[in-house]
Amino acid sequence: MIMMVEIQAVAGALLWNFSEGEVMELMVPWLLPPLILMVGIAVGYGLHSLLCRALNRDAHRRANEILRTAREQSAALVRQARSESRIIAHEAREAAEKELLARYRDLEGFEERLMQRDVRIEQRSAMLDKKESLLEQQMAELEKKQAEVETRRQELQQQIAVLQARIEQTAAMSVEEARRMLLQRTEEEARTSMSHLLKKILEETRREADHQAREIIVAAIERCALNQTGEITTCSVSLPSEEMKGRIIGRDGRNIRSLEAETGCNFLIDDTPEVVVISGFDPLRREIARRSLERLIADGRIHPARIEEVTAAVKDEVETIVRETGEAALAELRLTGVAPELARTIGLLKFRHSFSQNVLQHSIETAHLMGLMASEIGLDAAIARRVGLFHDIGKALDHRLEGNHAAIGAEFLKRCGEPPIVWQAVGAHHHEADSENIYAVLAAAADAITAARPGARAETTELYLKRLEQIEGIANKHEGVKTSYAVYAGRELRVIVAPDKVDDARAMLLARDISREIEEQVRYPGQIRVTVIRETRCVEYAR
Repeated sequence: MIMMVEIQAVAGALLWNFSEGEVMELMVPWLLPPLILMVGIAVGYGLHSLLCRALNRDAHRRANEILRTAREQSAALVRQARSESRIIAHEAREAAEKELLARYRDLEGFEERLMQRDVRIEQRSAMLDKKESLLEQQMAELEKKQAEVETRRQELQQQIAVLQARIEQTAAMSVEEARRMLLQRTEEEARTSMSHLLKKILEETRREADHQAREIIVAAIERCALNQTGEITTCSVSLPSEEMKGRIIGRDGRNIRSLEAETGCNFLIDDTPEVVVISGFDPLRREIARRSLERLIADGRIHPARIEEVTAAVKDEVETIVRETGEAALAELRLTGVAPELARTIGLLKFRHSFSQNVLQHSIETAHLMGLMASEIGLDAAIARRVGLFHDIGKALDHRLEGNHAAIGAEFLKRCGEPPIVWQAVGAHHHEADSENIYAVLAAAADAITAARPGARAETTELYLKRLEQIEGIANKHEGVKTSYAVYAGRELRVIVAPDKVDDARAMLLARDISREIEEQVRYPGQIRVTVIRETRCVEYAR
């Protein structure tokens, strides 16, 4: 607008000073650019207005479309929400109706039971009323009979008084004297009857206990069948030829000295043709020596360095065998949660023997027997098997631990984290420690059963005879014993007594005393039966 005013002012001034033609000539060069500019501005403004109107219409159209879409979506959501709410309300109504129906049925059942109970109560009440009337009748009858009995008792007392007076006159003895005589005779008869009754009760109790114990033990033994193998302190290795003996001995005996130093066993070569005897008290070392010698013979290279190498390898193999043997024993008895050190110690029992009986086989058999007996009497079979397997674990430990094998075994189990019921039973299974653990009693019984099996154990003749002499000596020192004989390999003791010094009642007590002394003083497998024989012979000659 300012530019238009300025242009008009300039044009007015020029018109005053120039003619029309001159003015036109002067204005054309000056007015043409502003006119073009103004026309361009006007055209641009018009185009701008048109463009803005078009953009506004497009924006309004889009806004209307968005608004319409939003309204449609909101309407759809409202319809969906109404539909879902109707479905949920319908389901809730059905659930409520079902619950009400179930409660109504429960109430009907409860009401029916109440009615039945009321009927039973009425019937019981009627029955009690009837019984009460019967009891009243019986009470009346009893009172009547009691009165009759009282009358009869008074009559009997009068008759007894009359008879007592007659007896005193006839016997010339007072009632107190007669009572004392009667009590004395009754006491003597009671003593005799008591002795016979005691003998009868003991015999019946012993028979019943033997029967039940025999059933339990026989059932366990029949179900448990394990092989028992005995070993001695030597083993032999066969040689392919006599020439091999020289190679085993080596130059100046260096090979055999190296073998003995590495294994800790003695090698006897010249005693038997084509055989090398390995001697040693430790079965584990003897097994290492045997395996090492067999491997050296198969390899053919026998010299100190090779002996040391083979012996080291065999020791590792035997250690693996020990561990696997322990794990196999645990798997056979279905025992879990055993410490690795304890499993390895169980494997060492494979190379331990007691009276030529393999301790591992003995322990496994004891575990089986304890499990079976525990099942028969209602105890935990798993704990019983655990105690049976570990009861001789102390025999696998070395000399560095002092004490009997039961005590050191219990201490070792305690260190390995075994439950108290297990290590207490192990420590008391030889009754060397006081314990009320029932599993200790089972362990002692199963241990005696496995040891008493024919051929299970072996002992020297000297120990056998010494035990027989000790058993007979215990019986012979009692008063009234004439002689005694240990028979059936020391499993029965027959005691012959003098009939004039020992009566029947004393014979029964004597058998009990001898059996108790044998239990306290003698160590023996199984049980020993004590039989007291009292014989009276009456001899007369007809001439």
